[in-house]
Amino acid sequence: MFSTAFLDLPPLAGAAGTVRLPGSKSISNRVLLLAALASGTTTIHDLLDSDDTRVMLDALRALGCGIDPAGSTLRITGLGGQPKPNETLLPLFLGNAGTAMRPLTAALALLGGEFELSGVPRMHERPIGDLVDALTQLGCRIDYLGNPGYPPLRIHPVPHGELSLDAPIRVRGDVSSQFLTALLLALPLAAANDIVIEVIGELISKPYIEITLNLLARFGIHVRRDGWERFTIPAGSSYSSPGDIHVEADASSASYFIALGAIATGVSGKNGIRIEGVGADSIQGDIRFIDAARQMGALVDSGPNWLEVRRGAWPLKAIDLDANHIPDAAMTLAVMALYADGPSTLRNIASWRVKETDRIDAMANELKKLGAAVEAGPDFIRVHPLAQSGWLPASIRTYDDHRVAMCFSLAAFNPAGVPVRILDPHCVAKTFPDYFETLFSVAEATEVPVICIDGPTASGKGTLAAEVARLLGYHYLDSGSLYRVTGLAMRRAALEATAANEAQIATLAAALPLQFTEGKVLLAGEDVGDDIRTEAAGMDASRVSALPAVREALQDLQHRFRRLPGLVADGRDMGTVIFPDAALKVFLTAGAAQRAERRHKQLISKGISTTLDSLRSDLEARDARDSSRSVAPLKPAQDARHLDNSQLSIEQSIDTVLNWWQEIQPFKPA
Repeated sequence: MFSTAFLDLPPLAGAAGTVRLPGSKSISNRVLLLAALASGTTTIHDLLDSDDTRVMLDALRALGCGIDPAGSTLRITGLGGQPKPNETLLPLFLGNAGTAMRPLTAALALLGGEFELSGVPRMHERPIGDLVDALTQLGCRIDYLGNPGYPPLRIHPVPHGELSLDAPIRVRGDVSSQFLTALLLALPLAAANDIVIEVIGELISKPYIEITLNLLARFGIHVRRDGWERFTIPAGSSYSSPGDIHVEADASSASYFIALGAIATGVSGKNGIRIEGVGADSIQGDIRFIDAARQMGALVDSGPNWLEVRRGAWPLKAIDLDANHIPDAAMTLAVMALYADGPSTLRNIASWRVKETDRIDAMANELKKLGAAVEAGPDFIRVHPLAQSGWLPASIRTYDDHRVAMCFSLAAFNPAGVPVRILDPHCVAKTFPDYFETLFSVAEATEVPVICIDGPTASGKGTLAAEVARLLGYHYLDSGSLYRVTGLAMRRAALEATAANEAQIATLAAALPLQFTEGKVLLAGEDVGDDIRTEAAGMDASRVSALPAVREALQDLQHRFRRLPGLVADGRDMGTVIFPDAALKVFLTAGAAQRAERRHKQLISKGISTTLDSLRSDLEARDARDSSRSVAPLKPAQDARHLDNSQLSIEQSIDTVLNWWQEIQPFKPA
């Protein structure tokens, strides 16, 4: 998951391969609450691990549910409809999770106890008044702690015998289907007699109610439905655990990869995107995004728990669609519309305005940044396609809205070859924490950006490069460790660095399962940092570096570190030999005296005795050797920017390199 301030997506040329989606947010949080309210223990498989499910789980723990993670499953021992004794006010923080705030409000109002429900500032702007009105009709006691009609809320206990459940409970259906879902999930707690819910106005997002009804039936509650206006919870209803339940992959998340298959050309001789975890027979309404994608020209095949999508019509066909049935997934269509043969209109989407942000305004604002002409109204958005010459590089503001971030990643496949910057990419953690990693696993870039940081020993290039990589969300290559790790692998294979073993050692080097992360050198997941810093490891590194086939294998290995979204590589010949086409090359220097002092502090901190004079002499001698090598001598690339950090702090050096990088990007400062 990317936690950087921004994530730059280079122009993406195509995509093909298989993706496995996380569990559905809508199903996950409903199942968690149902398991908590039910009697018995429920084992949940394939639960979504995201911000929204974490806040729900935190709330259920606080309520006294037994929660036992076991590998890829989660066991929940329910409350059986009875709250754990709690004599004091219980505060529950629910972030920006509407799928937690709305159902918990209803359930806790009927469960009994004193509760305070709050969230992030945006949650306190998302309406909940119609749900609270419906609950207070019954006699539930709920106070607003801020603006009337919005969280935060204070909930007081009311005995079921004091509730008015004989008359139909009326709730508006035209603001959010989550209000009706909340009542359907909670009212079985008080169903001594039949309880009737009547919907006022048109019910939006009906497919989400179908999910709710389907899951209620799995937990023993069989709601009678008369059209979409009247729902009856039978007398004597009580929750019972189904034992095991599997969470489908998220159909809303599938929309980005369905769209990707429709937009992208194939790569490496492969075509199309295979999506595993959800099929066309899904219980989720957003699976009907497939129909819209087909209207736009996508070729879609499906089977049990899988979809395969390929590009068909190109450009895509413009659509005019009532998108009320796929409110979340429809956002993806707004970006697909940029690739269409005419203007596309999405209608009946007023619910976008009360989601994680005002999504109609957000989508319109960011689409315009890309160069598109956009019209928007109270409940519609119309997007005009972009000609190749009309695309602009844009910094996409995400409004702390996961779906905005994921939608606009698709703009990186534009035919103009311009990059796209996603601000606050971490917001995808709400539903799909590994979204960008999943996208990068199937996408291919026109060119993956590289930053090279070369310099002499003890110049600080490793520290600088690793931190620049972290701040950009790029991969990191510590080239100086490669020969040492190769020497270690050679020793572990009981080989000697001889000509007779050269081919075998080169094969080892080519396949090193190597990662550089969080300051560690990981070989097949093992931290070998200490093992490769010994004197013996240094001697082995010198021996293997003399073998031409090993040098060639390690050069190929270094090239394989060039992966999306980008790479920062440090060494002595990164900019001159390994990545001569790097977008930014930095040659980092410092005086021998300053480098000796830094190395002295480092060694003393590790309990190694040495002197400044000996270190300085050793560094000067090594500089001379490295500069006069016949193969890849230490020298700056002709187009390298020189950075003398003798008098700079590491923070100043980092800022300098990031500013240089920003200068050559087409974006305004983030």
